[in-house]
Amino acid sequence: MKRILITLAAVLLTASTLSAQSLAEATKIAKTASEALSAADYAAAVDGFKSALSIADKCGDAGVKLSEVCKGIIPKAMNALAKQMLQKKDWDGALVKLREASLLAGEYAQEDAAAEAAKLISRAYMAKGTELFEAEDFAAAAEVYKDALEADASNGLAALRYGMALEGEGKAEEALAAYQCAASNGQSDNANIQMGKYFLARAMEKLGAKNYSEALDNALKSNNYVENAQALQIAGQASQLMGKSADAVKYYEQYLAAAPKAANASEVSAAIEALKKL
Repeated sequence: MKRILITLAAVLLTASTLSAQSLAEATKIAKTASEALSAADYAAAVDGFKSALSIADKCGDAGVKLSEVCKGIIPKAMNALAKQMLQKKDWDGALVKLREASLLAGEYAQEDAAAEAAKLISRAYMAKGTELFEAEDFAAAAEVYKDALEADASNGLAALRYGMALEGEGKAEEALAAYQCAASNGQSDNANIQMGKYFLARAMEKLGAKNYSEALDNALKSNNYVENAQALQIAGQASQLMGKSADAVKYYEQYLAAAPKAANASEVSAAIEALKKL
């Protein structure tokens, strides 16, 4: 038994010595990482603090303090690294780092770092989507804005841009749902303009196809989102062609009130007088 106790004591002493050596090594690595952090070399800083954390966690109670320091720095340093990537327009690289930063911030209970990562993720998606949209790669832009909405369903601007990208892609009906989402999340004015255009285009299409009932319906929807003379003119034309003289007069008069100097104002006035006599 005595021999076993002596052997155990020797093992514990060796472990303690190794722990001290490891902690010293981890502290040295953390110091170098801190210098990299001060120099804005965030990639090196992140790698260094991760390495120091890994060693500190193996040192038991002796490594707790250093471990906590590393955990407090790593997510913030990763956010800073992602910012550098965003400045270089490395959207995908930044998103990879930010997702990891968000995950680690949650694991380490770093609420401020988690909140910053969330904001930067949104910023990265919006920047990438804008670049693709301006390049008229609407399908790719739509996917990015969709990802932005999945990350933050309350991002009204992402919803608005998503709708615009879908329209650019030729998916106007899908765009309508995106605009409605945008309107519910702080982008009502801009979303209403887009929805007004959407229904105006439908009204023109239905009028050309001689589907006067749907032309009227879409024209009124367009005008409800954003008052516009063209929608009112279509409403008047559709009503007149359906034989609804009183409605035609009403919409034509609203059209002239909205566009009193329209090139066809005299013609519309004459139509109003003729309809009143029916």
